[in-house]
Amino acid sequence: MMQQYGRPWARGIGLATVDVTVMGAGIFGLSIAYVCAQRGVRVLVIDPNGPGSGASGGVVGALAPHTPERWNQKKAFQFESLIMAAEFWAGVDADSGLGSGYGRIGRLQPIMDQHTLALAKERIGQAAELWQGKAEWQVRPVRDFAGWAPDSPTGLLVHDTLTARIDPRRACASLAAAIIALGGQIETQGEARSTIIWATGVAGLAQLGRDLHRPVGNGVKGQAALLDYDAREKPQIFADGVHIVPHDNGTVAIGSTSERYYDDPSAIDGLLDDLLQCASAVVPCLTGAPVIARWANVRPRSASRAPMLGAYPGRPGEFIANGAFKLGFGGGVEVAAKLREGGQLAELREVQLDGSRNLLHRLHLRGGAHAADRQAHRNRRAHALIKQICFQKQLAVGDGNHVRRNVRGYVARLRLDEDRKSVV
Repeated sequence: MMQQYGRPWARGIGLATVDVTVMGAGIFGLSIAYVCAQRGVRVLVIDPNGPGSGASGGVVGALAPHTPERWNQKKAFQFESLIMAAEFWAGVDADSGLGSGYGRIGRLQPIMDQHTLALAKERIGQAAELWQGKAEWQVRPVRDFAGWAPDSPTGLLVHDTLTARIDPRRACASLAAAIIALGGQIETQGEARSTIIWATGVAGLAQLGRDLHRPVGNGVKGQAALLDYDAREKPQIFADGVHIVPHDNGTVAIGSTSERYYDDPSAIDGLLDDLLQCASAVVPCLTGAPVIARWANVRPRSASRAPMLGAYPGRPGEFIANGAFKLGFGGGVEVAAKLREGGQLAELREVQLDGSRNLLHRLHLRGGAHAADRQAHRNRRAHALIKQICFQKQLAVGDGNHVRRNVRGYVARLRLDEDRKSVV
């Protein structure tokens, strides 16, 4: 029997009335479906394994900022995304009646030498201006966080108050419940109808590569663990390449590895043991804490490391939301925010197939259509809505064997649990 995570449409309305089908119930797919449902669009989500069952079902959930310097459009949008995350997740949780585990708890990073200390002090003033007084970049002594602080040769730490956490599994569950509460439907199988959004992770990247006859990305395996240790009031720590993230349910997440070469995508091995040892060295109080969960999965990474958001090449009425790698939860908030605001479409395309630079569409959700035209109006409305999901500069995939050379432009994105953190 088909497993249903949602409920049939109210008053017996059948699947024939679906306006948008989202293929994939990871963070990107669920975030898009949620905002569609908020806007009155009938949305169906299909995932054979249910919500948050793939790479989005991890345990780490670190949302951290870029350094407050050399400001540009990408960093400005990333800052705005972090600021708006609290309101977004509060809305999701209010609609679902569940908790996503979101909290802006800040982050500590050790200052290793005098050079990095000088940089850290410069960034205090830069953050005051660029972060608009909404968050701070501080230089604090280790003693201010005694018992939790990472070792620092200078005795000083960077403490930013912008970094946040989220519980990936609970966040996906909250999004799924919110979609259902708003009249959406989530199923493990079914027929994609009307406007279709492909948010299918690594499998989706592989399919897109086959369609374009060239690689467009790959999967990167990650391993992480969850410890039974209550530090819920403590800030995150990023040190020695390890993220240590206290969650609000009395656990601490340790993550994560980045493995481009692997045999078994779900295997837990010695690399995670090494990561746990490193975490204990960074924060000795974690030594001996019971490991209550170990996680491994493969995250989708586009060739450019930027999310692939836009029209599906050669498939009218179909769109892609993929390749976010470690940016998925931040990217989901971005997508939702721009969708609400009525943003622009950054079209993913083959140069040979479409010479247009970009498409700008505004969404007008107005009622009053005649009965005979109502379904056609809904389909047009849903299509226009999805065209707002993606924004920023065109992401063009051209000829050539090395895709990275042929990807131009970027999609501004929020860093989430990324390798290149704002390390001082």
